[in-house]
Amino acid sequence: MEDGEWSNGPAHARRVPVDVEALLVAGFEEHGRLLEATRHAVAEPFVRLVETCVKAVAGGHKLILFGNGGSAADAQHIAAELVGRFDFDREPVPAMALTADTSALTAIANDYGYDRVFERQLLGLGKAGDVAVGISTSGDSPNVLRALTAARDMGIAATGLTGGDGGALKDVADPVLVVPSSETPRIQEMHIVVGHLMCAAIERVLGLDRIDSLTR
Repeated sequence: MEDGEWSNGPAHARRVPVDVEALLVAGFEEHGRLLEATRHAVAEPFVRLVETCVKAVAGGHKLILFGNGGSAADAQHIAAELVGRFDFDREPVPAMALTADTSALTAIANDYGYDRVFERQLLGLGKAGDVAVGISTSGDSPNVLRALTAARDMGIAATGLTGGDGGALKDVADPVLVVPSSETPRIQEMHIVVGHLMCAAIERVLGLDRIDSLTR
């Protein structure tokens, strides 16, 4: 084996000199710049998104989240924070992710096509007054767009998180939080920051933080 080759790893892979510390520093600097840009870009729609979610929950309705890949993980993460807890011990906030039921996902994809995996679940589980939160870094994921379109027809508030120029998602949902970046990893980082802040705001606006303080 020649010097510099991997003893274990992909065939023909070779070590490439990389300044890992510089990579770390550059990544944090880029994240920091985008964090500030995102704060300004989403301020107004974020307030409206929280108001929409709070109105739904206060009225006995639920939040329904969905997306693909990393956005699927974000949907489940945000739903878990709401049903479980975020900052406070409190009553659960009704939320669900349409990405968690693998039997439903694979059956619908097999029988109807992958474009309908979220739409079909929403049609069966959603009710007028609920809030649908579609997450797509490009704003052009066909299955997310179909579900949001179905949501509007059902009287469900269609909202979304996306990036870049908003894609087609900005035309089927409102409010839409658009991260001003075309880089998928950076958009996803901003989405989970926004998701966490959304959870914190919902807890506080609903007064659930006061429940926690009374039980300590």
